[in-house]
Formats: sequence, structure tokens, C-alpha cells
Amino acid sequence: MSGLCNHSLELTGLAGDRASAVHRLDPRAKIIGLLSVTIVAVSAPLELWPVYVACAAVLVAVAAGARVRPRDLWRRVRVVLPFVLVLGALVPFVRKGGASYDIGPLAVHEAGLAVCAAVSAKAIIGTLSAALLGTTTTFPQVLRGFEAMHVPRLFVLIAAFMYRYLFVIVEEVGRMRAALVSRGYRPRHALQGGPMGRMATAMFLRTYSRGERVYHAMLARGYNGTMPQLVPLTLRRADILFVTGVLALILSVRIVGAAA
Repeated sequence: MSGLCNHSLELTGLAGDRASAVHRLDPRAKIIGLLSVTIVAVSAPLELWPVYVACAAVLVAVAAGARVRPRDLWRRVRVVLPFVLVLGALVPFVRKGGASYDIGPLAVHEAGLAVCAAVSAKAIIGTLSAALLGTTTTFPQVLRGFEAMHVPRLFVLIAAFMYRYLFVIVEEVGRMRAALVSRGYRPRHALQGGPMGRMATAMFLRTYSRGERVYHAMLARGYNGTMPQLVPLTLRRADILFVTGVLALILSVRIVGAAA
């Protein structure tokens, strides 16, 4: 049962063809490549719109190579992207500058439209980059990539334990909520939320106690601050070609556009 649970955690979040060349890339290569796409897109002004096109082309090529369906990407970006786009759509009404256009009782300004377009393009590219990384690389592999890139170990460990025990905490909350419902708890207004507050307090104490027990159990098994890995990460020719190709495309467009 434990091995089955670990296997399911290892595969959580993947989409597309898990045997594709993109899925088999070293996590460091995908982190560097997709993070570079985001950084280049965010740093480019609206005047260099070909940079956005180049970044979008890279993302489309990665999604096609991994056989990730648009529906799978939408399921991951719909939590964040619509809110960012809605906020961006409000900018033309409050950012003044340039020509103005009347839309009923409201007026939009050219400077605000430019900001809205830039924010929308950068938000779409950045969110899709993160979604593609998540659909082609499991979270444990992403953490291994960050650890191999010498990201501070404390951050990696916190993220690893949060990911591993988030499922445990969710199940615990579900059991406590079911216990409240079985005892007839049906809150009708905010003044009846006292039991939920006590449940949150009990959940915090249980989580702290569980974490302490797990930590002592790990120390008893020889834990020294690093997670042992059976197969070390190795950069292959395909990984180097992936990073080189992505950087060559987006940086060349960025540099040529800035020099023009």
C-alpha cells in the first residue's frame, strides 16, 4: 500500500504522453528553458511584440511535443489566469494617456490599452509556462531539479514536505468535517462558525504533532538533511539541445528587436 501511494504521488499532475521526449527531459533542462521563456516575455515591452510570438511558439512546440491537450492546460491555468486577465481589462479605464475612446458612459485610454495588452500577454505566457512544467514534470522531479541547481535546501525541504503531507492533511480535514456533519452541524450564519474555529485549532495541533513524530522517525532512520536518490540526474544531449534551442530562439528575437 505504501509503495502504491508513493507511486501515485510520483505521477500526480502529469498529462499528455508520459513517454514523450519532453517528459523524458531532465527536470533542470525544463526548469531553465520554461523559466527563461517567462523571464524574457516579462522583460519585453509591448513594442517588442515579436518576442511574445516567439515565446508562444516555444510553448506551443513544447505542448505539441509532449502531446498535452489544450483542455489539460486550461484545467491548470483557469484557477489564476482569468482573474489576472479581468484585472488587466480594468487598466484601460483607470490608466490615462494618449487618445481616448468612449464606451458608453466610460472612456478608455490608449496608454491603458497598451498596458492591458502587455499584461495579458505576459500573464498568459508565464502561466502557460508554469502549467507546461507541471504537466510534463512531477513535483518531486521539479524539487530534485531545484536541489541539483543548488536552490537553498531549506526551501526545497519545506516544499517537499508540504507537498507530501498536503494529501494527509486534506484527508484529515475531510474526516473532521464528516464528524461534524454526523453530529448534526449545519451552520446557517457566521455566528454559528465556532465549531469550525475549534476544528481549525485542533487541525493545527494535530499537524504540528504529526510533523514532529515524522521528523523523529526520519532521524531514527538516518536522515541527514538530504533525500537519498537511487538514480542521479544526468544532463544528456537532448537536454542540452532543448535548452540551447529555446534560449537561441527567444534571445535572438529579443536582442534583434531591441537593436532595431
